[in-house]
Amino acid sequence: MHHRPAPAHQHTAAARRPATLVAVGHGSRDPRARATLLRLLDRVRELRPGLDVRLAHIELNAPLLDETLAGLAAEGREAVLVPLLFAPGHHVTHDLPAAVAAVPGLRARVAAPLGAHPLLVEALADRLAEAGWTPGEDDRRTTGVVLAAAGSRDPRSGAETRRIAALLGERLGGVPVVPAYASAAAPTVPEAVAALAARGRHRIAVASCFTAPGLFAARAAAHAPWIAAAPLGAHPALARLVLHRHDRALAAPAVVHGRELAAV
Repeated sequence: MHHRPAPAHQHTAAARRPATLVAVGHGSRDPRARATLLRLLDRVRELRPGLDVRLAHIELNAPLLDETLAGLAAEGREAVLVPLLFAPGHHVTHDLPAAVAAVPGLRARVAAPLGAHPLLVEALADRLAEAGWTPGEDDRRTTGVVLAAAGSRDPRSGAETRRIAALLGERLGGVPVVPAYASAAAPTVPEAVAALAARGRHRIAVASCFTAPGLFAARAAAHAPWIAAAPLGAHPALARLVLHRHDRALAAPAVVHGRELAAV
């Protein structure tokens, strides 16, 4: 009995390896940053055994994103880039798509930034609690939070950070949460602290909307009049959010040099 050979496209689909989750950090001169992100990705692997998870950086740290993507293309793997950033900005809207376009033949998707999501708010609230956030009902009129973020000139970034701040305020029972920025946008952390103090809020905490230790996170924490939360690091909720962004992106069409391909 003779069997017809399977069509060539079926062989191609069968041979195609599962997509690789490429978690993209900014990069930092602080040696703790890379180690922290590696611990975060260990949590991601624990949640999704068998998923190929790799770390790449936009600058300053190895492995760099362009080298990682070139290696994946050589392996015949598809990539899902998950930015370890919290809002749209130049890195998300320009650098990541440009890095994908620079690698011939690479099938890739770029996920949304971590953004305003209940899982992110869970991690932010937990880090505040770890730092000593325990205001009772009588303290709510005197407490406030500054949400420290990197900052961007892209107005979409500020809008997303304000959404994160609003969600965190709800999570904390209506305590005012004022977003502030380490660069490129206003207000700064000291300006946000002053604004809360002018409203009679004298127990002011700084929440760290950063994935890992670094210059911006350290500067923000130094301006905390009361307590400063640690960067989110390998928080379990952040690991779940990375997977959520990966899964949402994987459901979208892949792209090769600007051409959409059918999702597999």
